[in-house]
Amino acid sequence: MRLALYVTCLVDLMRPSIGFAALRLLEAAGCEVVVPPAQTCCGQPAWSAGNRGLAAGLARKAVAELEGFDHVVVPSGSCADHIRNVYPRLLADDPQWAERAAAVAGRTWELTAFLVDVLGVASVPGEFAARVTYHDSCKGLRGLGIKAQPRRLLAGVHGLEVHEMADCEECCGFGGAFAERFGETSTAIVERKCDAVAAAGTDAVVGGDLGCLLNIEGRLRRRGDESTRGLHVAEVLAGPEPA
Repeated sequence: MRLALYVTCLVDLMRPSIGFAALRLLEAAGCEVVVPPAQTCCGQPAWSAGNRGLAAGLARKAVAELEGFDHVVVPSGSCADHIRNVYPRLLADDPQWAERAAAVAGRTWELTAFLVDVLGVASVPGEFAARVTYHDSCKGLRGLGIKAQPRRLLAGVHGLEVHEMADCEECCGFGGAFAERFGETSTAIVERKCDAVAAAGTDAVVGGDLGCLLNIEGRLRRRGDESTRGLHVAEVLAGPEPA
């Protein structure tokens, strides 16, 4: 099975270790993984800002780069949702691209959903002696139905304890440009999330979208919490990079 790993902008620029962790997980599951070298943004920020032309251009670029693979795997519920659910609508009226976009969308998966729902992975290589809680990102949960898959995989990590926080499905307040345009509202939302994380009494908050994790961890630091980490689920499942 030959896969394209679509690493996403945030992972590429802010925490490449997530991309390498996803690569290790997929290769451990027996997949041939290719990282298309020319990949850029999926176009979600442009789409959210109402710039349909730019969003469509980025969608065509991504489709052309991703259509030669058996599946496309994305370590982000947000970007996977955009490719899977927005691309077919965005390019529906383009006779040259509509069918191609729909085909790529149908083969695109968020990482944990692919591991569980497509490959049937039951064990992962990571070991992690810690207590963690899980944050459900909005697009992954509501757009793709990702809920049980990451928890099933985390349950197989040796040494890991998962403790559910209250209101784990509530938004973290990030929402891309929302956090910048509506700063006070965003801060109030992430404050509630941080209260829930603190009450869970864990070493880390784990999630499937780096944007959420950066937002939560950043607010925790501003509150004076210097120890609770924001970890992507791929980092926990794959374990540390080999020396």
